[in-house]
Amino acid sequence: MGLSPPKELLKFLEPYDPRVRKLALGLRALVLEVMAPCHENIYDAYSAVAIGYGLSERLGDGICHVAVYSSNVNLGFNFGATLPDPAGILEGSGKQIRHIRIASEADLMRPELRSYLLRACKVAIDDARKLGEALPPRPKGVVSIVKAIYPKKRRPDKSGKIVIVRSEGGGKPAARKKAGSTRKKPSR
Repeated sequence: MGLSPPKELLKFLEPYDPRVRKLALGLRALVLEVMAPCHENIYDAYSAVAIGYGLSERLGDGICHVAVYSSNVNLGFNFGATLPDPAGILEGSGKQIRHIRIASEADLMRPELRSYLLRACKVAIDDARKLGEALPPRPKGVVSIVKAIYPKKRRPDKSGKIVIVRSEGGGKPAARKKAGSTRKKPSR
């Protein structure tokens, strides 16, 4: 699909090692190949840069996410606890979320990633229909929205050590970007 990452996302990824940045952007590209058209919600959060994907910009409509940590990236499934796991590769023990750890480029090539993403999309749509919920209209492309910039966060420094850093910009959401668009999110 080749959709360029929003400049804000690239800025959020700057503190990470180039290997981790490459994994994060590679996983993002894979998710968009499967999910698009979709909404991409970007969070520069306390313990990770997180990118959520769903049928709308609402957190509750999220299907999966990419979480960027200092040494690896996770492909998380928002309702992974109920997602069939035929390969036995989902990690996690919470009530809802499961993830697949991506620590190398070889991990990005695993064919199961695509099949798990497709399965998660199908389950989310089927569950909405069973509940009688109307599916939100699909956007025409990928709608990227910076949802939150946390004022304090844990990030790797140049040596790889985790340190607490403060954000520039006062913690306000930045821009809303539709593929090929520079439209700003309306202020409240």
